[in-house]
Amino acid sequence: MSKHHVRKAVFPVAGLGTRFLPVTKSIPKEIMPLVDRPLIQYAIDEARQAGIEDFIFVTSRGKSALEDYFDEAPALSDALRRTGKTALLAELERSRMPSGSIAYVRQNEARGLGHAVLCAARLIGDEPFAVVLPDDVISADTPCLRQMAEAYAETGGNIVAAMKVPPARVASYGILDVASDDRVTRVRGMVEKPDPADAPSNLAVIGRYILSPSVLRRLAIQPPGAGGEVQLTDAIAAEIAGTGVHALRFEGERFDCGTKSGYLRAIVAFALARDDLRDDLSSFLHSVTARPIAAE
Repeated sequence: MSKHHVRKAVFPVAGLGTRFLPVTKSIPKEIMPLVDRPLIQYAIDEARQAGIEDFIFVTSRGKSALEDYFDEAPALSDALRRTGKTALLAELERSRMPSGSIAYVRQNEARGLGHAVLCAARLIGDEPFAVVLPDDVISADTPCLRQMAEAYAETGGNIVAAMKVPPARVASYGILDVASDDRVTRVRGMVEKPDPADAPSNLAVIGRYILSPSVLRRLAIQPPGAGGEVQLTDAIAAEIAGTGVHALRFEGERFDCGTKSGYLRAIVAFALARDDLRDDLSSFLHSVTARPIAAE
């Protein structure tokens, strides 16, 4: 196997989803629908299109609905087949995963993204792997992780997806110091959630990574960083002088579905992109925006 071929992906889904309470009291945030597919399905589909074969979910208590989603539903399948609803049956098949392709590990304590990735170390082994954060939904002609896999085949080492964010938002991200304005560029430095006055740029790391297994070895001995958590950014930054780190300015539009505003924007954008929903929704949005705002 080529050392530049990525077969495994980690999906950290142990978070409590507190921004979406009370709905996340009873269902995992990753199951929340984006139009008619759950957020996790978009992440899985993107990984499949990048050649991922093994899917590792880092979960926590209360995530059984997430596991059930990828299980077989024979009664539902039979009902759709009997009634001739072939289109719906095809949609249902998209959620089916081959036996053995998904593994689940528990993160028993919330110690940060780096710790969540470390929980999957035994399943990853000594090979490169991807990390996909389902909160970040990316609309792109070529899926973002596939863009990264193609770039990684040339660079090796480690590669992160990057995009510019407003300067006022840099304190919410890992921020990059890069060597050039090229689409794929060498990373010279990384800092987690810097003060805007101290940030090297406004080029931020978003939720897609392809990493060397040496990152796992660093995470195993790394002390807590920003916020008292084990930061994945810190372990990647330590690789700059080792296996090397590159950033990909991906082509596409990213929606932060970890926030209510980003989630709602994604719903509107993805619905407007569909032929069966566009006209009706466009008409509705036009009527809503045309209404006079009542004085308070």
